Amino acid sequence: MDINSKLLLEERVVKILKTVYDPEIPVNVYDLGLIYGIDVSDSGNVKIDMTLTAPNCPASDFIVEDIRMKVESIEGVTGADVNIVFEPEWTQDMMTEEAKLELGLL
Repeated sequence: MDINSKLLLEERVVKILKTVYDPEIPVNVYDLGLIYGIDVSDSGNVKIDMTLTAPNCPASDFIVEDIRMKVESIEGVTGADVNIVFEPEWTQDMMTEEAKLELGLL
């Protein structure tokens, strides 16, 4: 897969991540700043490093499975690995301006 194909696939991944929500927060995981990294391999496998707003998030399994299923539904993706990391620790500063407005933080 060439670099342009990888970039287009990554754009599609970002678009689909914006449809994934924590059931307790009305903002998608991408705009919340929970996605730390997206890596597309030459074979089309997508590796996503993400965090949670809290380590004991009760919706973590639901969110991870929703991401995996949606990303794997993208044409050209051969698989998706979602890794939960807690370094660096998530803060509200990682949210987009749009997310902060939605949550009334601005």
